[in-house]
Amino acid sequence: MSPEWQAAYAKAKTAVAKLSTQDKVNLATGVQWQKGHCVGNTPAISSIGFPGLCLEDGPLGVRNADKVSAFPAAINVGATFNRTLMRQRGTALGAEFKGKGVHVMLGPMMNLARTPAGGRNWEGFGADPYLSGEGAYETIVGAQAQGVQANAKHYINNEQEHARDDGSSNVDDRTQHELYALPFLRSVQANVASVMCSYNRINGTHSCENDKTLNGILKGEFGFPGYVVSDWWATHSTTSVNQGLDMNMPGDISLGSGTTYFGNSLLQAVQSNTVSQARMDDLATRILAAWYLVGQDKNYPAVNFDAWSNTNSFNKHIDVQADHKNLIRTIGAASTVLLKNSKNILPLNKPKSIAIVGNGAGPGNGPNAFGDRGGNNGVLAMGWGSGTCEFPYLTTPSDAITTRARQDGTTVTTSLSDTDLTAAGNAASGKDVAFVFITADSGEGYITVEGNVGDRNDLKAWHGGDALVAKVASVNANTVVVINSVGAIIMEPWITNPNVTAVVLSGLPGQEAGNGLVDVLYGAYNPSGRLPYTVGKTVSDYGAQVIYQDGAIQVPYNEGLFIDYRYFDKQNIAPRFEFGFGLSYTTFGYAGLSVTGSIGSGTAPSGPGSSLDPWLHTKVVQITFSLTNSGSVGGHEIPQLYIGHPSSAAEPPKILKGFDSVYLGPNQTKQVTLQVSRFDLSIWNTAAQRWDIPSGDISVFVGASSRDIRLTGSIPR
Repeated sequence: MSPEWQAAYAKAKTAVAKLSTQDKVNLATGVQWQKGHCVGNTPAISSIGFPGLCLEDGPLGVRNADKVSAFPAAINVGATFNRTLMRQRGTALGAEFKGKGVHVMLGPMMNLARTPAGGRNWEGFGADPYLSGEGAYETIVGAQAQGVQANAKHYINNEQEHARDDGSSNVDDRTQHELYALPFLRSVQANVASVMCSYNRINGTHSCENDKTLNGILKGEFGFPGYVVSDWWATHSTTSVNQGLDMNMPGDISLGSGTTYFGNSLLQAVQSNTVSQARMDDLATRILAAWYLVGQDKNYPAVNFDAWSNTNSFNKHIDVQADHKNLIRTIGAASTVLLKNSKNILPLNKPKSIAIVGNGAGPGNGPNAFGDRGGNNGVLAMGWGSGTCEFPYLTTPSDAITTRARQDGTTVTTSLSDTDLTAAGNAASGKDVAFVFITADSGEGYITVEGNVGDRNDLKAWHGGDALVAKVASVNANTVVVINSVGAIIMEPWITNPNVTAVVLSGLPGQEAGNGLVDVLYGAYNPSGRLPYTVGKTVSDYGAQVIYQDGAIQVPYNEGLFIDYRYFDKQNIAPRFEFGFGLSYTTFGYAGLSVTGSIGSGTAPSGPGSSLDPWLHTKVVQITFSLTNSGSVGGHEIPQLYIGHPSSAAEPPKILKGFDSVYLGPNQTKQVTLQVSRFDLSIWNTAAQRWDIPSGDISVFVGASSRDIRLTGSIPR
C-alpha cells in the first residue's frame, strides 16, 4: 500500500470504530435513483462529519450540469500519445468535478477496443493495453490531485453493448492479465480511489459478484485498497459483498423498484452472519479511506447542481470552465491524425476558393439537440450515452474554416447536406480545395441511433458518406476528407482515388472541434496524432467482432492475445493504416540505437500484492536513440517502442511498451531515452500465477508506427 493510502487508512480505521452496523450499511448503499442530486448518491453520516458521496458521469465532462466544459473523448486523448496532455486533461476534469461538488468522477474508462464496432470504444483510449494504461494513469493522477476521486471502469470485459447485462465474456487467465486487466493495474499504481464493476458476466459469473476478478485479481494480486462500486443496477445479490463488491449503485434493484440488495437486506445478512462484521469493517474502511485519500474531509465544496433538473432552484449554476477551452483546442489539434497528404495539399496556403461539404461540418440541430447526445446531426464531437456531457458551445468546422478564410480573402461555398449529391457537386466544382466531412457514431446501448443499438452495425461512414466523397472527388482534384468518427471506418471505396489528396481523422474533439481542426489544416499546429487502433480494409480483417445478439449469450474471446494490430501482425494482414500511424508536415529520422542495463536475476512473487512488486516495476533497461527533424517546420514526433518475445512465448510479434511525444525544430536533433521494467518484458504464467520473463532473446523495435520500424536491437540478459 502506498504511503498516501496508508495515511488514509489510519484515518478511516479511526472513523470506522465510531460507526454502527447501520452506518456501515449506509456507506455501501446508494439512496436509489433520482433521490439525490447526482446520478449516484450515498447518505451522510453526521457522527464522523461525512457528507455522503456524489457520484457523477463521466469520462469527458460533468454530465447533467451546465457551465462545464466538453473535453475531447478519451479515444482522442489516446491518439495524442502525449502524457503531458493526458495529465493536463485529467487535472482540468478534476477541477471541474470538484467545482460542482462531485466527490467521485465516473472515469476514466479503459475497456479496450477489442472489436472495432464496439459502442463505447470511444470512451476509452484505444485498442492497446499499454497505451490505455498510460492514459488511465495520467488521467487519474491529474484528477485526484485536484481532490476528486477517480473511478476506473468498467471492470472488466465490457467490450460490446449487445447482451451487456447477461452475456458472458469468456476469457482465459493469461489474456485477462496481459490485455484487459493491465490498464486497471496501472490505475491501482496511480492510487485510483475506486473501481466500477461492469454489467456483463465473466466466465459465467456476473462481474459485480465475481470472486476471481474482484477478490482474486483486483484486491488480491493488484493489492487495490479502494472500493468497488457497481455499475448502475449491476448488483445481483446481497452476498455479492462477500465476492468483493463494496458499494451498490444507484441503490435500487431495478429502476424505480423501491427495493435494494443492500440497505436492510445487507443489515439482515450481517445479523445472520451471512456477511461478517469484519467484511463490513473492510468495506467501510475502503470507502472512507478513498474519501480521506484525496482530502475530501477538508473544505470540500458542497454539491451545487441537480442532475435531474437544470431549473431546480438547488442549482447554483457555478461556472467551472476556467480557461479549459484552450487545453481542449490544443488536444483537439494534437489528436488529429493526418492519414494522407499527397501533393502536400495541406497545410493550406491562402487558397482562392474553398468548398465545405457535408452535414458533419455544420451545426445540425444544435450541439445538445439530442438527450445524452443520442443522434448524429452536425459536427460529431462526442459519441452518445452516459459518457457524455452538455456542450457549453460547439465550434463547427464550417464556421472555423470560414472565419480563417476571411483573413486570407478566400471565398467559401458550403453544402451542409449528406444526401444532396447534386448540391455537393455544385459546391465543390471549380474550387481550389474541397473539404468533405463524413461521420460514424456509436454509444451506449440504452439509446438506439439510426438503427445502431449502441454498437455500430458496420464500419461504414454514416449517411452515405462514401457516395458523398465520390461525388466531390469526381468534380474536384483536391478533395480533402475529414472524418469525425468514434473509431475506424472502412475507407476502401475512395482512399486510393487520386483526387482524394488528403484525409484527416478529427475523431471526437469536444467543444473546440472546428478550431482544433483549423489549427491543423492551416499549419498552426503540425499534426502529431497517431492512430490508437488499426484501420483495416474490411471488417473481417479484425480478430474479434461484435456478436449482434442479446440475452444470456456467450462471447468467446477466442482470439486471446491477438486483437487489433497484434492480430494483423500475426496473420500478416496488410492494414489500410496501422496502429500508431500518422503523418506530419515535416520528416523525422531515427539513428543510433543503444540498449543498456539488463534484466538481471530473480523471480517475481505470486499472491496478494504481487503484481505491484518493486522488482517487477523498477526500470532496468534503457533504450536510447537520436531523433532528427530533417524538414523545414517544427513539430512533434511520436517514437514508439515495441517488444518482441521469443517464438516459444507464443506472444504477438510485437507489443507496445513505450512512447513519447518529442518536439523538434527544423534540423534539430535530440536524444530520446525510453525505459522498460521487468514487468514490461513479462508474460503471465498461469500455472505459477505470477509474471515471468520468458527465456530467449527479447527484441526491441523502435519506430514511427507498429509497421514503420526504424531501429532494432535486443534486451541484454
